[in-house]
Amino acid sequence: MKDMSLLRKNIKLSRLLWGQSSKNTAQSLKELTERYFLSIAAGHIQLLDGKWYISHAGLLHLAKRCRCVGIRSSIQIKCSDPLSNRWVFKAEVFKSRNCKGFVGYGDADPSNVSPLVRGAEMRVAETRAVNRALRKAYGIGLCSMEELGWTPRAIEPKSGVQGTPPQNGTGRNGDHHHPSAQPRLRDRLCLLIRQHKLDPNLVKAYAADYCGTASVRDASRELVEAFINDLAEQATKDRDALICHLNSYAKPQEVHS
Repeated sequence: MKDMSLLRKNIKLSRLLWGQSSKNTAQSLKELTERYFLSIAAGHIQLLDGKWYISHAGLLHLAKRCRCVGIRSSIQIKCSDPLSNRWVFKAEVFKSRNCKGFVGYGDADPSNVSPLVRGAEMRVAETRAVNRALRKAYGIGLCSMEELGWTPRAIEPKSGVQGTPPQNGTGRNGDHHHPSAQPRLRDRLCLLIRQHKLDPNLVKAYAADYCGTASVRDASRELVEAFINDLAEQATKDRDALICHLNSYAKPQEVHS
């Protein structure tokens, strides 16, 4: 019954975010939900160009469910070049204490990462290595989003969804961003707020505090994504406790003379 509830939620969110999908896409979503218990709301999977991609959060969720014993990563010094920000990592995933380890490699440099994460190539390389090792260990045929050297264009949400940001390919201060990058995070956050009937202003204050920045706009994409994943989990597990925590960010009413 629990997986059926998750499947219904995934189907509902998929239609809300990306509209009516093809029969093959819908069938793939059903298989991903029933076999791996992946959640769209938690950011485990994403539909890009009509294909499903799994996220780092989704792979870690799967590893936890399968009681993964450990993950070990190490930088490959001989293959890396710090001066050009090129990094190569090796990751090993151990499914059990007797497991010899499933190995995956990941590389990153300014030429194959999004402009949004420039300067963080080392972390991207490690994440890609871990993702590849996890996909090998648990037989995941889907490519992970973090492994992409480019980001396909996401299918735009259905028209009429409130809170959807303009798809003009520019960020604040006129900086050009990839059209499918940051807006997806905003869409997910707006969706969570509507789905669980949360106060947008309190969520915004909580997000800034969570990320340790003056405002959400000043936070890195990684921090914002982590916040959204955490918020989705809290809202699903114990909404009342989340509401109580959000209320702690409410500003006291001003006393007017």
